[in-house]
Amino acid sequence: MSVTEKLTSETTRNAFEKKVLSAIPHLHPYVKHRIYIAETTGILPKNMFSSNGIIDESIILLYDKDFDIDAEPLAVKLELFKIVDNYMNLLFKNEAHHKETISTDALLKKELDKLSEEYTIDGDFDYVLNTELNDISYNQNENDILQLYSDKESSILSAFEIKDLSTKQSSSAFNKLYNWLPFNVSNIMDLYIFGKLDFESIAKIKKLEEKRVVDIFDKVKRTFRRHIE
Repeated sequence: MSVTEKLTSETTRNAFEKKVLSAIPHLHPYVKHRIYIAETTGILPKNMFSSNGIIDESIILLYDKDFDIDAEPLAVKLELFKIVDNYMNLLFKNEAHHKETISTDALLKKELDKLSEEYTIDGDFDYVLNTELNDISYNQNENDILQLYSDKESSILSAFEIKDLSTKQSSSAFNKLYNWLPFNVSNIMDLYIFGKLDFESIAKIKKLEEKRVVDIFDKVKRTFRRHIE
């Protein structure tokens, strides 16, 4: 029975809607940033998709699901993040034909193909992390550098526990990091930095062991810090 069918009274409907509404402020920064990354790297056409639209569609999907309407607010929030994450992964896969650069398109296709395998990301992460992410400038096209907007840089600096970094230093490091990181890895970073989710929650969404998520984040953080020293 779907959520819509279970909401048989105004009281239960209002209670559930409050839980959904409480999750939305956490979803918007994450969705906006993933759209921004996808637009800047050429996966999505600019200004075609909005965070409001994607979140609205995801809420509709939640109401169509067989989900416990008495679940705690945190459970509702995580379910919405799962739906949003799946929705965007499918969207990015379907829109990947917009990529124009042959070399990066091949890399992107390899990453996106993983999305159809029930999040069997493990092998993909092994490939990335076995290199210890030693060269974040590897295989970049300098003519297609991603520029992070300044307010987002402060969020990343805070997550990486870095202070007193010049604007020029941080911009250069962020540009290289986000241009080089495989999409699945930056996805985990953004769930933590912009979705404000803890490692346990991210592990549930991505169907990974929590230790795996922690290791991924720590290795990316160490790499970032190493390249600004």
